[in-house]
Amino acid sequence: MNKVYQTDEITVRLLETSDETTLVKWLSDPEVLQYYEGRDQPHDLERVRENFYNQEDAASRCIVEYSGRPIGYIQFYELEAEERAAYGYGKKDGMIYGTDQFIGEPDCWNKGIGTQLVQSMTSYLVQQKQARKVVMDPQAWNERALSCYEKCGFRRVKQLPQHELHEGQMRDCWLMEYTP
Repeated sequence: MNKVYQTDEITVRLLETSDETTLVKWLSDPEVLQYYEGRDQPHDLERVRENFYNQEDAASRCIVEYSGRPIGYIQFYELEAEERAAYGYGKKDGMIYGTDQFIGEPDCWNKGIGTQLVQSMTSYLVQQKQARKVVMDPQAWNERALSCYEKCGFRRVKQLPQHELHEGQMRDCWLMEYTP
């Protein structure tokens, strides 16, 4: 297992080929898609391979396990110059990491697991990757995500109008930032 880090209950490990079917299960569930990718974007095996495995970027794509059970996905990456500029960051801001995540098992929602995940990943990025800031850009309507991230010390720093296509509409997002 290619472990990135582990806490008492959470293990974050790099995505393996054997995780394809789990991603298909999560990303074809309308309940999950309502929050991640959109219900009009169900993923089959080909689409999972295209979006999660055959990428040329430097993102670290990971499976989240809770007490040994795969329950979600997280990716982290150093912000590229284009994203830094779009978000209003300059060179003086230092190393900035972004994350995207979802819990793919609805029975694990509203139990504090997402908060544990975001706190542990943020800690990992600051301590192990020397991140000066950690950012994410959840959709503005997703109160559950916004609340989770704020509990973890992130703050809303900039509204991003019409930032992400979701279920056929361009949606507003919030740039959220954690600064240690």
